[in-house]
Amino acid sequence: MKPIYRIGLKGCIAAIAVLSFSAAFGQNGNPDPKFQIYLCFGQSNMEAAARPEDQDKGPVDPRFQMMCAADMPALNRTKGNWYVAEPPLNRQENRMGPVDFFGRTMVEALPKDYRVGVINVSVAGAKIELWGKDTYANYISTEAPQWMKDMVKQYDDNPYQRLVDMARISQKDGVIKGILLHQGESNSTDKDWPMKVKAIYDRLMSDLNLNPKDVPLLAGELKSQEEHGVCFAFNTDILPNLPKVLPNTYIISSAGCKGTPDPFHFSTAGMRELGKRYALQMLKLEGFAK
Repeated sequence: MKPIYRIGLKGCIAAIAVLSFSAAFGQNGNPDPKFQIYLCFGQSNMEAAARPEDQDKGPVDPRFQMMCAADMPALNRTKGNWYVAEPPLNRQENRMGPVDFFGRTMVEALPKDYRVGVINVSVAGAKIELWGKDTYANYISTEAPQWMKDMVKQYDDNPYQRLVDMARISQKDGVIKGILLHQGESNSTDKDWPMKVKAIYDRLMSDLNLNPKDVPLLAGELKSQEEHGVCFAFNTDILPNLPKVLPNTYIISSAGCKGTPDPFHFSTAGMRELGKRYALQMLKLEGFAK
């Protein structure tokens, strides 16, 4: 995918838009309560590999922002800074995913004085252990293939800590309103997965001084059986147990979300629908949708 930002007039306009948007942040040292921030993590579907279709191209509403969690030199983006949420939103080698369509749907539905920001730290193929406090180092050294290690290096070999570091910066500008998760293909038969997710969630709440009652976790189903997903049993055998250990959790259905020919991934249309469903659930929780 070609870089979104280029040197020249378009790049200057994009930079001005970012600066203008950022100027509204942190007035008098106070974060904007109408700037909603969402933390996103998971593996390949959340990371984003869908190719934009014609309807996905064109300008993105500058009210939808992304914070770089990894430097994107090809796009002139640096970690810890906000940019208009032109894809890719995760790392510069990615394309589009549910986070793109989540944010676009949110800003379309929210009042015009609201903004949405996302921080995405996702790694293709990664087990949930990659984000665990006591498991990430061993997982990287003993299980992660070299191509995954190359991805993780962009987060200084600690994706969880990078997510927290970026989230802390974002809290100067807005309010963290939720967490989006799409992970499980690499833990598809792991009965302990819900408790592992709970440990990560609880740690995020502690590290970011957040109240669990105010920060829902939205967890998406894996590719369905109807779309020939090989991990479809996860959706009925493991994922439903997550709300039992984390009460403020909402499951996002993948039923009807179209897939690619491979057994794991959603197509662009499937990503689009899944992202909209994440957004609809969040809008319902906030009272902006029925």
